[in-house]
Amino acid sequence: MNNRDGVLYLAGGFAGGLLVGLIVWSQQTRRYRRDLFSSRKLRRLAALGYLRGHNTTENVLLLRDYVNWEKHAKLKRRGLRILRRMEASLA
Repeated sequence: MNNRDGVLYLAGGFAGGLLVGLIVWSQQTRRYRRDLFSSRKLRRLAALGYLRGHNTTENVLLLRDYVNWEKHAKLKRRGLRILRRMEASLA
């Protein structure tokens, strides 16, 4: 194997890893957003933690729906805090 072959293998491995990473990231994003309305409190808590770091107008709308839907007081307060921070940062 010469130097050029090594570079081609390296570039192919990098591109393949990037593609796999994008697919996994996309699936994780959908899973966390879906888990926001899960019947399990721990999954909802994890989804709130994920959304906390992703300030978008779409997530603000999603959190508004969540806060209106949530029955558990602590999770509802946490959702409200995150929603207020997002609204303030996007204003």
